[in-house]
Amino acid sequence: MQHIDLGTAVINPSQPVVAGAFTTLTFTYTAGHPIDDTGFVKLAFRFASDFGAPHFSAPRRANYCSVQSTGDCRIEPRWDPKGHTRPWGRALFLKVMGGFLDRGQKIVVVFGDTSGGSPGWQMQTFCEESFEFKTLVDPIATYEFKELPVSPTLRIIPDRPSRAAGIAPSQGRIGVGFTHHLKLEDRWGNPTAPPVPQPHPGFHHAGIFRVTATDPATGLSAASNPIRVLGETPQLKPFWADLHGQSEETIGTNSIEDYFRFARDYALVDASGHQGNDFQITDEFWKTINAASKKFYKPNRFVTFPGYEWSGNTPLGGDRNVYFISEGGRISRSCTDLLPGKISSYEDSPTAAVLFEKLKTAGGPQAFAFAHVGGRYADMRIHDPDIELAVEVHSAWGTFEWLVEDALARGYRIGICANSDDHKGRPGASYPGAGKFGSLGGLTCILARTLDRKHVFEALASRHFYATTGHRCLIGLNVTTADNRHAMLGDVIDAGPGDPLLHVDVVGTGPVERVVVRNGLKTVNVLRPYGSKDLGRRIKILWSGAEVRGRARMASWDGTLRVTGNRVLDTTPINFWNSNCPLEKTGADGFAWKSVTTGGVAGMILTLEDPRTGWIHMKTAQRTIRLAITSAGLEPRKWDCGGLSKKIEIYRLPDQAPAHEFSFELPLADLTPGDNPIYICAIQEDGHMAWTSPVYLIKNTHKAQSSTLKRKT
Repeated sequence: MQHIDLGTAVINPSQPVVAGAFTTLTFTYTAGHPIDDTGFVKLAFRFASDFGAPHFSAPRRANYCSVQSTGDCRIEPRWDPKGHTRPWGRALFLKVMGGFLDRGQKIVVVFGDTSGGSPGWQMQTFCEESFEFKTLVDPIATYEFKELPVSPTLRIIPDRPSRAAGIAPSQGRIGVGFTHHLKLEDRWGNPTAPPVPQPHPGFHHAGIFRVTATDPATGLSAASNPIRVLGETPQLKPFWADLHGQSEETIGTNSIEDYFRFARDYALVDASGHQGNDFQITDEFWKTINAASKKFYKPNRFVTFPGYEWSGNTPLGGDRNVYFISEGGRISRSCTDLLPGKISSYEDSPTAAVLFEKLKTAGGPQAFAFAHVGGRYADMRIHDPDIELAVEVHSAWGTFEWLVEDALARGYRIGICANSDDHKGRPGASYPGAGKFGSLGGLTCILARTLDRKHVFEALASRHFYATTGHRCLIGLNVTTADNRHAMLGDVIDAGPGDPLLHVDVVGTGPVERVVVRNGLKTVNVLRPYGSKDLGRRIKILWSGAEVRGRARMASWDGTLRVTGNRVLDTTPINFWNSNCPLEKTGADGFAWKSVTTGGVAGMILTLEDPRTGWIHMKTAQRTIRLAITSAGLEPRKWDCGGLSKKIEIYRLPDQAPAHEFSFELPLADLTPGDNPIYICAIQEDGHMAWTSPVYLIKNTHKAQSSTLKRKT
């Protein structure tokens, strides 16, 4: 059976297909060796793909597929979203029944058969050079599948431009020119062409600026992220990083070289890391990861760190992102389950504790790690302060403040980062599409002296970074003690006598709604750039949270809303990332939606005709509520929905959106003995959020401590 003719498979038409478009494709399998009664042909597709799930019973619905055969048999199709070995998890089984398929006879599958009224098959929402219909055959009906030597592939290309994004350096100097970029994207976030560089002569005075650019062909324009212009070069500069994602060699999309190229040239981030699941990284691919990291590392342009995702089950430690500051580190996997023959020249680490110890003692380049929530979530009972520098609060999987709280509750000194865990070939600009990912991927702003590995690692080890939900806001967090000593986010400092003073400066990419100041698990204060007297006709309605910590975390919020006794003048949707599922208006003052959250938030802002009359009637998959509009105020009205912090919130906003800039000072009273991790969560009106790494204030009630800043745990 090793050398039998397994047949051939083709796809027609074979020209490129537009991402997210409805299409019709005909897959034809021609048998080589006959397939016995109850044998199979199986088509496997990558886990990351978010095309419409094929079905076979409703010809008018989207994604309807038909199946025929030229053999004296019938074909029974079955779709299984987890029917093959990862990364090819999605599978279509075509079972031969009531006869056999002889040599030369065919099975024909029409994906997106429109003959009964279906709009077609919706293609995956992201671009791919070789979208593969991996074809396997079980000719002897033993359920022993053998892969065809060549399976058909398609190229998936972006749709037409529908929006623009402006990207500029976050910091500049008076009178010094710089380059900013205008990027055009389709409705799914795919770049439609390389970002266009735009020279700028620089600004003549210090301050916060944005630059706007317009594409002449489409008329699409965008303002950039905020740029802080200074009179002199500061000690630390902001650099943007997405240090976590995967390519097709593991469970992602496109090659590792495509991955780094996208991060550098399309997402325009300053630093990137590749984090394939360890049990899929062969020894040969580990060499490739190191080689690609070395190739793309260019000091003062683009920083890479070779690494991998240690992917042990949660009770063994859960997901940990492991990095080396240079090439030559030894991979130590959680297991070798998907390696050929399960063989490697490297020793495994069956638990995170063993991993941390090996990373410290293996020799070679220095290693560091972040705790992560993906398919598995990190168990923070296992931690090593010499290795694990940060907790990932946000990624395309969702928002995980509870993981930060797990670490702080145990007294760990950690930084707070965000990355994408991109699987769609778009690190640094990772939109969730229409599949399992619930959020826009995150970014980490690293405050470093220079853009090279040495200084970026120095900044990471010092916790000089903050996390965002994918936007490029500017945040400053500093503390001044009563005896005039200073610390920035990430530092450890003795609080000294008296109350330290917290200084916060936030420059958002949108209006800043509020800043939450926290001391570990405790909320110290919530500050807004407006008060109760400023509230007006705008009502914000949010739903948020997750079902559980693990894989089944996605919470459904499908629902409707109706306003009675008032009129809705305008509506702004919040975090409706899936273009298939927009916020829809139903009648004059009603709305319907399909929405999910995986720890983060979604919702809408309503502008009403009258600020004080009428009712809001809201029904979701989680619960039904009714609220008198007059009772909506500055503080949110909250409805608990169980699960993992699932809730609905309704509150009032000013008529005019607040400014993009918000600064304040806050005395830090009531510090507790020992560590006080002081950090903020900055929340924009558009749903974007950011978290700083804490400054760790040590309160010693017995004797004064050294005033020396401790840069590392």
